Amino acid sequence: MIRLYFIAIGCIFYFSSIIFSQQIYNINDTLRGSITEERAWWDVQKYKLSITPDFYSRTIKGSNEINFSVLKNGTKMQIDLQQPMRIDSIVYEGNNLKFERFKTVYYVYFQNNLKPSSELSIVIYFSGKPKEAEKAPWDGGWIWSYDKLNRPWMSVACQGLGASVWYPCKDHQSDEPDLGALISITTDDSLIGISNGRLISTETKANKNTFRWEVKNPINSYNIVPYIGYYKNWNEKFAGESGLLDCQYWVLDYEIENAKKQFKQCQSLLKSFEYWFGSYPFYEDGYKIVQAPFLGMEHQSAIAYGNKFENGYLGRDLSSTGIGLKWDFILVHESGHEWLGNSITSKDISDMWIHESFTNYSETLYTTSLYGIEKGNKYVQGTRKLILNDKPIISNYDVNTEGSGDMYYKGANMLHIIRQLIRDDEKFRAILKLMNEQFYHQNVTSSQIEQFWILQTGLDLQPIFNQYLRTIQIPVLEVKKIKGSTFVKWSDCVLDFNLELKLKNGKLIQPKTEWTSVRKGLFKLRIDPNFYVHMKQVEN
Repeated sequence: MIRLYFIAIGCIFYFSSIIFSQQIYNINDTLRGSITEERAWWDVQKYKLSITPDFYSRTIKGSNEINFSVLKNGTKMQIDLQQPMRIDSIVYEGNNLKFERFKTVYYVYFQNNLKPSSELSIVIYFSGKPKEAEKAPWDGGWIWSYDKLNRPWMSVACQGLGASVWYPCKDHQSDEPDLGALISITTDDSLIGISNGRLISTETKANKNTFRWEVKNPINSYNIVPYIGYYKNWNEKFAGESGLLDCQYWVLDYEIENAKKQFKQCQSLLKSFEYWFGSYPFYEDGYKIVQAPFLGMEHQSAIAYGNKFENGYLGRDLSSTGIGLKWDFILVHESGHEWLGNSITSKDISDMWIHESFTNYSETLYTTSLYGIEKGNKYVQGTRKLILNDKPIISNYDVNTEGSGDMYYKGANMLHIIRQLIRDDEKFRAILKLMNEQFYHQNVTSSQIEQFWILQTGLDLQPIFNQYLRTIQIPVLEVKKIKGSTFVKWSDCVLDFNLELKLKNGKLIQPKTEWTSVRKGLFKLRIDPNFYVHMKQVEN
């Protein structure tokens, strides 16, 4: 996702983040953000989603067949669907079920307790006028747009806001459909409907086109999206670690030449990411870039692209080093999410740093692959000016709340520090690849990822995680001279902060939270810039 980048570079969004930090949670936050009793007894196995949008009335209608496993006895099911969208009917084994709206959800009632371990399905028919995105993807919602030729162009961006803004589902990151999804899109005239996974059939009937797409892998509910417009495509293969990967590129018909030139970068970024993270996690569903009427989003196997076929971030370098103009930010960042965010997904959005810190750091790793370690280091250091330190990166759990946008740049710089502490890029890469193997297609917590890195590195990283993820303080190395010796200590830090620090001359020091002597005659301390810390001279 790139939504929080806009917060980091705009004053308006900065002030809105301050207001957000003072938010008082309500029942809707709990309904969305927690595993309620009405969610806990069933597990989604597959979505079979069919939709027909009406561009001119800004409405959609459709159905979602939810295949689910029964984990324990239950008769009351929570289905998420935000207003003004509505459920029209729900069918179970040929009979209509009773349901009622409560706030942003519906409660569905079964007559009898469902038998644990059984595999069942319901079909939900829904309709309405979904919330429109005013500035997609930052505010989220359905996008009803026009292309440059004044033709209809539609899509959705709903991370954070939630997939339930437009279709009924279990809208919680901890429960993805384990067996994937089928998505059918019915359009008017010569419009083409694109979605995640692979196109399995098309049908034309009564001036309507229906496109059916299949996703075989687990997928986040917010990643399931339609793109509808006047598209053309081309295909190519990538010779990857797990064989030949099918790559598809779908763009508006008049952009085909611009796209073919710009998307040549996809081969090099796939090669780099497989080098650092391991095999692309969705070979069965393929890799796909789809031009979208908004900037971009990590929609699994159907990445949204709207960067105007320019390098950088809409032609700008977010690192202010010049390096960020050497590659297309949206192609690189959103593709990185296939590993971190789509394959490895946080259970609670308060732990979204798992998605964004690693994916932001993938930009540094890609730069390193193309231009060497010094350019990679310079790039990540350059992003520090965008760090706000406004609130902790990890937010409150169970209330559908993300933490600070610092999960991007500050989180990436934290990972860069850990890489320095390992002092062996081959080991660092091996740990990244092992993480992607061990948590492949899984929903995880921050604690799981933190403990994994502590175990694999053999380093006491917990104070570092606590410092950078759970506080807004940047550690300060205080330095003073006493009778020919140099003393140092950490301040503005957690009590057990223990970061071993590398100096610019290559020497290592181990400051503590109380004054300690480093070396007689070592007066001019210059910190290696790869460490995101501050330094302050203190008078005796």
